[in-house]
Amino acid sequence: YLSPSCSISKSHDPVPCHAKTNVMFLKTHKTGSSTVLNIMFRFAERYNLTVALPADQLFHLGYPRTFLAHFVEGFEAIGQNYNIMCNHLRFNPLEVKKVMAANTFYFSILRNPIPLLESSYAYYKSYVPAFRNSKNVNEFLASPMKYYHPADYRESIYARNIMWFDFGYDNNAEDDTNYTQAVLEEIEQNFHLILIADYFDESMIILKHALCWDLDDVIYFKLNSRSQETIQALTPESEEQIKAWCSLDWKLYLHFNQSFWRRVEETIGLEVLKKEVDLLRTRQKELMETCLSDQEAVRKDHISDKALLPYQSGAANILGYNLKQDLDNRTLRTCQKMVVPELQYTSYLYAVQHPHKKRKELSLPLPWTSREEK
Repeated sequence: YLSPSCSISKSHDPVPCHAKTNVMFLKTHKTGSSTVLNIMFRFAERYNLTVALPADQLFHLGYPRTFLAHFVEGFEAIGQNYNIMCNHLRFNPLEVKKVMAANTFYFSILRNPIPLLESSYAYYKSYVPAFRNSKNVNEFLASPMKYYHPADYRESIYARNIMWFDFGYDNNAEDDTNYTQAVLEEIEQNFHLILIADYFDESMIILKHALCWDLDDVIYFKLNSRSQETIQALTPESEEQIKAWCSLDWKLYLHFNQSFWRRVEETIGLEVLKKEVDLLRTRQKELMETCLSDQEAVRKDHISDKALLPYQSGAANILGYNLKQDLDNRTLRTCQKMVVPELQYTSYLYAVQHPHKKRKELSLPLPWTSREEK
């Protein structure tokens, strides 16, 4: 492995900079974060970096419990020598700092709470009592307290202020101005960058600049999205209700949406941003034409290689991809890594990094084995 202090020089920028290789991504729920995780995993493999993976058979770092350093596989032996951390966890800065080097770059991603709550509803429908006991998302939002019981916090976190919870705060806290202001300031101190899922491509460009990575490091295919027919239309009343019901998330989103655009202005400006977003989309289209037999994501029953089937949850039909049949080995490997779902990728990296440990059980075949990899 490269030592954490080692950095990769990228000199084709006007000012040469060094790619950051110590990066912590706080993976939030239903925000496009599975796509970001795939970007992080591919970067880690490309530069032979060490990933702080969940211990034993888990696929998340102790979530929804507040994160502790020993949730990371090998922490006792490896100590503070991890480069990348990006699996789901509930943020706890002091414990994360035990795992990650002092010069680590911290970032996360937020999404507008209105589409977020609708997405949560579909995805966690069968898991969250507040969702399960209501007919649809609009009925739930008409009188959320009828269905929601803060005491079932493990099951109900997905129903209210989920992003606030992921950042380590109480998702049922009173929305008090002094309190929310203090939390927003604390998040600003803990994180170097907060991306906005609603502007995903723009976010990838800002991330690329902040980390001094290449365009190919942030190219992605959208992962873990669901088919159109499972999306419920929200009434205007429901939309307003979400802002009140998830007011902590709403404040969080508004604050960091503003700081995101301020960052754009201060760093690269809108013109460069637009140019680079176009480049990203062109390159993405090229890769889709190279890799995919359908040129787009397909429904779960149309995924021919079961090793590439994403985890299915609730009432959502999670889409996946079919790769072209006649790809040469190198292209195949590149394409596979772009479409492999989160659980399979986590399991594969775990087997590579911890070859003597029992593999993470997946009821699915792995798209490629570490034997082929060598």
